Formats: sequence, C-alpha cells, structure tokens
Amino acid sequence: MEKNGAIESFKIILDSCGELPKELKGDKRFANVPLSIRIGDETIIDDDSFDQVSFLKKVAKWPTSPQSACPSPESYINEIKGEADNIFIITLSEKLSGSYGCAKLAMQLYKEEYADMKKDIYVFNSKSASCGETQIALKIMDCINEGMDFMLTVHTVEKFIDEMHTYFVLETLEHLRKNGRLTGVKALVASTLNIKPVMAATDEGDIQQLDKARGINKALQKMINIIQRDITESSDRRLAIAHCNCIERAIMVKEEIIKRMKFKEVIILNTAGISSLYAGDGGIIVTV
Repeated sequence: MEKNGAIESFKIILDSCGELPKELKGDKRFANVPLSIRIGDETIIDDDSFDQVSFLKKVAKWPTSPQSACPSPESYINEIKGEADNIFIITLSEKLSGSYGCAKLAMQLYKEEYADMKKDIYVFNSKSASCGETQIALKIMDCINEGMDFMLTVHTVEKFIDEMHTYFVLETLEHLRKNGRLTGVKALVASTLNIKPVMAATDEGDIQQLDKARGINKALQKMINIIQRDITESSDRRLAIAHCNCIERAIMVKEEIIKRMKFKEVIILNTAGISSLYAGDGGIIVTV
C-alpha cells in the first residue's frame, strides 16, 4: 500500500540479463527471472547456480554458438505473486529478446486471473542489457527513496531510459551475429587484423557500430572518448561497468573514465549467464 502517495511495498524484477550488485542479491524486494542457454544437449539455467568459468570453457570448446531462450510468462507471474503492491519489471531490449513480450503477457495474465489483487504493475523495456538493467533498477530505488508514487516513478524512469547510454567493446561479435542480434548493423568490420568495433545501443534498443580500432585496448580508449563526448553532465549519473571475466580491464576502464568525468556512484559487475554468452570472455559493457 501507499501512504501519502509514497511507495511502501514494492518488488523490482529483472530478467537474468540484468546483474544485481552483491548487496541486493539477498534483498527480497529484488528478483531475477532466469533465461536459459542451450549448448548442444545441455540446458543451462541463468540463475544463482550459473558457473561463469565452466560456461566459458564449454563455449570455447563447442563448435557452434549456444542459443538463448527467454523466460516463460509463468516465471514472471511467480515473481509478481506475493505481498508487494507495486511491481516493476525490467527486461532486455525488446529489439534483442522476447523477454519483454513475455513479461507483458505475464502482467496481462496475472491481472486477468487475480483481478481482485490491486497491484500496480509496469514492465520497462530497458532498450539495453546487462548493467543497463541494473541502472534502471537503481533508478527505481532512487525514485522510491525520494517518496515518488507509482506513476511518477514510471514516468521518471522512462525518461531516464530515454537518456541512458549503453556502450560495449567485445573480443568477438560472433555470438551476437550467429544469434541474429546484429541485423541492424549495416557496416560491420571484419574480425581479421584484430579489428575491434566500438558498439552502442540505439535509441530504440538495437545495436549500432560507432567506431573501430586495432586491438581491444585502443577500442576501449575510443569508447571512453565517445562517452566523454556524449555525456556533457555526469555528476548526477551513475557509471556502471559490466565485465565478462576481466576485472582488471573493467578497473582500467573505470579509472580512465573517472579521470575525465565525475559520477555520483560507480559500480562494477561481473556478467551473469546471458551477458556472458553475448559479451564473451573479455567483453566490457558500460552504461551511463
């Protein structure tokens, strides 16, 4: 229930492409709905049992790219149930996954089956992934802590999503390409000569190429230059960096960015299953 409009009872549900900081993983007000990954005959559930090191070894040995599958509507409904009166769901970009559609269907089915339960439910299309979803979850918390009601929180967070920027540099784009996630990229550099593209999310949540460089360190420096160019005011923003098995690289990116820009908070996260699949060993994702 809400007192004087402020939200008192809430739950923030992310699909498993959104990494939760350690301090929130045991918080019952937060939940991850797992996607799954298929490698040959094995199905890996992207939940707390996910073993990144083992997974990356399997991917390196497997001759074809693993396939991912979005959560079922029932898995979202199971998280919507409970005592919380205000439900916020955050999913992968609608352009990249069916997770958003499944969450919307779950909301509709829940409202039909439990019409007497007066819950406010909203599904956010992150237009991003990984730490982009994390940023949105933390923004929802900011709104709640400021005493906003449900609808003001929704409007404020939707505006935040429109203004959020997502960038990434990966060792390889093969898993994104083979799973059909790069259909909107018109001019993609070849993987020969150690050329690494600097990629970003479009306003609609598709993937675009911004630049390229020879070698990942030079590509990361170009990404940092682009972030500095794009973000004219950073002091009231969070910097979120997700890495796939490369904490030293993530720290380097953080240090280079904060030399040039000031943020209210900086968080570094290790990628979970879906993000590890698409970022690949050594991948870096940045959201501002």
